Amino acid sequence: MPPFDIPVPDGVFAETVTEVEHFTDRLFRFRLTRPASFRFRSGEFVMIGLPPQTADDKTVWRAYSIASPAWDETVEFYSIKVPGGPLTEHLQKIQKNDIVWMRKKPTGTLVLDALLPGKRLWMISTGTGFAPFASLIRDPESYEKFDQLIVTHTCRNVAELAYSIQTVSATLSDPLVGDMARDRLHLVTTTTREESPFMGRITTLMENGRLFDHLGVPGLDREQDRVMICGSMDMLKDVKSIVEGLRFIEGANSSPGEYVVERAFVD
Repeated sequence: MPPFDIPVPDGVFAETVTEVEHFTDRLFRFRLTRPASFRFRSGEFVMIGLPPQTADDKTVWRAYSIASPAWDETVEFYSIKVPGGPLTEHLQKIQKNDIVWMRKKPTGTLVLDALLPGKRLWMISTGTGFAPFASLIRDPESYEKFDQLIVTHTCRNVAELAYSIQTVSATLSDPLVGDMARDRLHLVTTTTREESPFMGRITTLMENGRLFDHLGVPGLDREQDRVMICGSMDMLKDVKSIVEGLRFIEGANSSPGEYVVERAFVD
């Protein structure tokens, strides 16, 4: 703990780390206690930071998608480790019982309210962009609104897919949503560097039709399909181009549409 009293700023929760798990030298997840007054919609993000260690330090804030569902008693986050990153350089060293600051107001576009009704919900992600979908696939409302949930997660190496594989497996056996998710939730993992059973950039697999053949479903149809996109800037731009080429209309909280994109990133 810092050697001086740190006043918690207005509009900020000071929460305790309850769990940390490192997947690779680049990726980890952590859980915080959840304030009783903290409310959010599955898929939203919130700003988090670390308390200053000296009187001269300033807190660095970054947007992090909440990876736990709205009903969870704790708050989970999935993070990359950026060498020299203003926040993640220090955040990756947190341990159980450490304190993390979290702003009180969540927001974001990757929420069910921003989409029109449809049959299939596609959640296209790369890297830590899977985090908001970890929240949504564990929310009963997702299964009430869609017949089928399809999550794609693309990373460079197989080890970087561990969190999505682990989360989907836990979802299928979850007592709250497991029965709803079984036979309706599908995860497609792909790699771009290390050899794996299904390789390729997700945009390439969408454009050449291999993704749809792999799942045994028709190509995207704006009457049936809704799309959420979260990940690298290049992927966001390319998938957005694909769906807009099919005349999908971007949605927002105030005006639901056929696809949504998350533009908040860490480091």
